[in-house]
Amino acid sequence: MATRVIGAAGLSRDLGSWRDPEANGVARKPARPAYLALAEGIRLLIHDGRAPLGIALPSERDLATTLGVSRTTITSTYSLLREHGYLITRQGSRSTVALPPTVQHDGSRPAKGILAMMGAADQPTVDLTYAAMAAPPEMEAAYTTALQGIPSYLSTHGMDPVGVLALREAIARRYTERGLPTDPDQILVTLGAQHGLRLLLNVLAPPAARVLIDHPTYPNAIEAIRDVGARPVPVPLRPESGWDLDGIRSAARQTAATLAYLVPDFNNPTGLLMPAEDRAELAAIARDTRMAIIIDESMADLALTDATPPPPTASFARGAEIITIGSASKSFWGGLRVGWIRAGQSLITRLLSIRATVDLGTPVMDQLATTYLIEHADTILAHRRTQLRDQRAALLAALSEHLPDWQVAASAGGMSVWAQLPAPVSTALAATAPNHGVLLAAGPRFGVQGAFERFVRLPFTHPSADLHRAVESMAGAYAALSPRAAEPLQPLTCY
Repeated sequence: MATRVIGAAGLSRDLGSWRDPEANGVARKPARPAYLALAEGIRLLIHDGRAPLGIALPSERDLATTLGVSRTTITSTYSLLREHGYLITRQGSRSTVALPPTVQHDGSRPAKGILAMMGAADQPTVDLTYAAMAAPPEMEAAYTTALQGIPSYLSTHGMDPVGVLALREAIARRYTERGLPTDPDQILVTLGAQHGLRLLLNVLAPPAARVLIDHPTYPNAIEAIRDVGARPVPVPLRPESGWDLDGIRSAARQTAATLAYLVPDFNNPTGLLMPAEDRAELAAIARDTRMAIIIDESMADLALTDATPPPPTASFARGAEIITIGSASKSFWGGLRVGWIRAGQSLITRLLSIRATVDLGTPVMDQLATTYLIEHADTILAHRRTQLRDQRAALLAALSEHLPDWQVAASAGGMSVWAQLPAPVSTALAATAPNHGVLLAAGPRFGVQGAFERFVRLPFTHPSADLHRAVESMAGAYAALSPRAAEPLQPLTCY
């Protein structure tokens, strides 16, 4: 398999003003050699996950031409990165991105949850490791209605691997209203979106297959890909510009990937939203590279701006290249384990042929309750969006007050913001935070092989008062880190 290569133009774009930043709009005199400034810039991209581990950097000649520097500068930059363990060079092959042994991470599996390692807390703890809301007031009515409707199903065995027709019709109507005509026969009801993803991976991802992912992404999806023996291939997601479509196309061709998993609707954890024109291009990439794309729409109902959401990604497909998974968990309640797959009939048939080895169907009561919730979705979701906007504002205000040097942008939707720390100390912060009354999911959980040490996901699904207390606790934990850990990323030393 050929090594993936990051293009010189793409690397130059991500580096930005790598030489020396401007001060008040006036360029400063270079304070350090160009090769050292460039090496530091590339190292930051590696820590942030924007130069994925295992990818090859551009050739010295190409990068020198693109950046307008001498080839000697690039040679010195690569040598310095290699010396510090950020590049690995094997004879006869390109230099590939790595993390040095001194950067602690588990490259095989995501970090385990911290709850199992905690002792008894001396103070109430705010758990920010999950992004999910409490049930809406309508949940009781949903189950009351479901209980009234259950008698008509009691004369059957109650195990329907496809799903209750009333729910599949409600889901199909919802897609049609969003601009994607859908027939109930295109819907398979699952035990949540995660279950749907696992079923699809069992059918579409043979062992050792490459599966493209946006990076960062939902950590349980990374784990599911690994569990079927496939390999997640990260394509960086840029906070300022979103999805790198050229990178997706290039990665699909260079790795011969036949499957991708993407979250274009308020990406978890960043909250970014892919615009309509990019969705059309993404569908074209799927056709051109013969790659199926699984689109996770778990957050699609949670737009937090007044702009009209783009149509579903599958509406730009011409065939079966786009598969969609959805869930009631984020829109309504995490305890409602109901999700679905929207796909062509042939794929639905293949999924049903293996589902019996995993489970025998989704509980009927939960399906009937979900039907009620979808039929009343407009009212329920309007209230939940208002609640999320208020809580997001409270979180951002608290961060501005207590952690002003953290870089945080308001997400377009979803349930979390992606905060950038001044230093790559996310794992250390998550380890210290429980002692201060808050649980955090460190940035590397949302990437592969130790990326995103400078980031942390912060959900705003708790009440405003709890969010303010959580931020105060984070500030205390951050201040308690060792002085060296809390400093900005130290420059590379030239020996």
